[in-house]
Amino acid sequence: MRVLGLEQVCGSNFAYQHHTLERCLDDMAELGRASVELWGVAPHLHIPQTDSAHLRKVKGQLLERELAVSCLTPEQVAYPVNIASGEEWLRDQSLQFFFRAAEVCSELESPLLFLTAGRGYEDEPAEVAWGRSVEGLQAIAHRASELGVSCVLEPLQRVESNLVTDVGSLRSMLDDVGSSPLGIVIDTVAMAAAGENISDYAKAFGEDIRHVHLVDGAPTGHLAWGDGYLDLDEILHDLSRLNYSGALTFELFGDGSYSLDPRAAVTQCISAVEASLAQLPA
Repeated sequence: MRVLGLEQVCGSNFAYQHHTLERCLDDMAELGRASVELWGVAPHLHIPQTDSAHLRKVKGQLLERELAVSCLTPEQVAYPVNIASGEEWLRDQSLQFFFRAAEVCSELESPLLFLTAGRGYEDEPAEVAWGRSVEGLQAIAHRASELGVSCVLEPLQRVESNLVTDVGSLRSMLDDVGSSPLGIVIDTVAMAAAGENISDYAKAFGEDIRHVHLVDGAPTGHLAWGDGYLDLDEILHDLSRLNYSGALTFELFGDGSYSLDPRAAVTQCISAVEASLAQLPA
């Protein structure tokens, strides 16, 4: 069993939307993080507005703090971005959005581009939107691969999508997408909402699990560890049994209060993970 290490915890700008990116990166560096997952949210890194000048600025800010980018996660749930949309104009714009995101990944030397399957209309058969999502994921993964970037796919909660919401639908989507290099994201809250656990993912995907959003929940919120009731010890133990070697990111939203003092929430999470890791068998 490979024992997880605190160095796998990467920083992020989740919960920092109402602060400058500089403040976020300062905090991540001071908290000992070597890498960050960048949430592509305005004003930090809004993909449609991210030109060469802005990318140079972000790259400089990262370099000054000796931070690498582990994953780029464009906003794609709350924004009008939906690769499975029944509206052709919206679907086409969404594909262009992700093609540009793949270019941003390449520029920032991020190895991973974070994707979700989108959603269809609730009043149409799910298989109709499913086909649109398959085609979209194939196209995005192909373009990303041309740029040397790998894509990872995360299931959403049922309130967020009617397509990929659990291990079974995630497995089906990967099979339908085919040979494109899609990896797997575990989001511990979405996992809990689906009534699943790390072992379920391990059996279905094994080493294809390449990224983890490690957050507490109740079970549907994205909370700092200790503010919900998920079992952190069990999750980290199971990830160790899986020999997981990728990043662990705190995707903090909660009720919005974390945005008032995001560093405190991140510190709370790091402390909880550090204490839990100390209990893992050597």
